[in-house]
Amino acid sequence: MRRNTIMAIWLCVLLASMSARAHHSFSSVFDSKKPITLTGSVTKIEWANPHIHLYIDVKDETGNVINWAIEMGSPNFLIRLGWTRDAMKAGDVVTIEGHLARDGSRLANARTVLLAGKKMFAISN
Repeated sequence: MRRNTIMAIWLCVLLASMSARAHHSFSSVFDSKKPITLTGSVTKIEWANPHIHLYIDVKDETGNVINWAIEMGSPNFLIRLGWTRDAMKAGDVVTIEGHLARDGSRLANARTVLLAGKKMFAISN
């Protein structure tokens, strides 16, 4: 009996460490001193843990279209804020206010999303 208990504890520790490793802190990926506002057309939405990811096409200053990845909060957290899975769809035009990734990639963390005149919070928790 004691051996089974020890094995169960180790299994729980292993599983907990795997999920903790998959998640990250905001400051390890994003720079709070680099705010950004992006307006573009939604190309894809992924509702998955630990974060919802939104992809938008944004025109740069030269007119080139660049696809940005936007990290939002967890599905559970955003549902509690009033989001639904069908709140956004491909083709919708959104304005994202958030923060840039530290590595300079086309990745941002959304603080708010403006969709059809309605501003909704989207920050990672």
